[in-house]
Amino acid sequence: MGEIGRSKSKPIQVAAFNSPFELGVRMVYLLSALQPAGADLQKLVLLDYAVVYSDDLGGPPSLHTPVPYRGSEYLSRRGLIEQGLYLMSTRGLVAVTMDTTGITYYAGAVARAMVGALTSPYLRELEGRCRWAAEKFSPLNSKEMTVVFTQQGHLWGAEFEGAQHRGQPWQ
Repeated sequence: MGEIGRSKSKPIQVAAFNSPFELGVRMVYLLSALQPAGADLQKLVLLDYAVVYSDDLGGPPSLHTPVPYRGSEYLSRRGLIEQGLYLMSTRGLVAVTMDTTGITYYAGAVARAMVGALTSPYLRELEGRCRWAAEKFSPLNSKEMTVVFTQQGHLWGAEFEGAQHRGQPWQ
């Protein structure tokens, strides 16, 4: 955690990892890679997993170190991704539309400028994983992606299946 300020009695702590900010930044990169298409929340949750653990899906080496039972991470990240999307939308980095098919997220007006301006090695790797995930999965909808993840995720696929059978939304 990093200290960002002080209250009257103690420093204010902010989680740096797995925070709405971190996931929001990843969503900006993902949505930029998907342009001009957008994605619904469920597809973004699945794409986030694909970006972070790309090696699980036959892609480039994983961005983060694989951990046991990582397949269940998508359940805990859904809310954080939603918060991150909201945070980034307040800064013009994410655009949101709603129609008869539901809510769709797009790269915002200043997303490309942010992605182009930040040049750390991690963010360059992130950009590459996002391009890979967009190329591989953009033609699929959320339900089709779930099937692919289940089929290819020999170690974590059962966790996806189990959640699906418990009535988790896959739209």
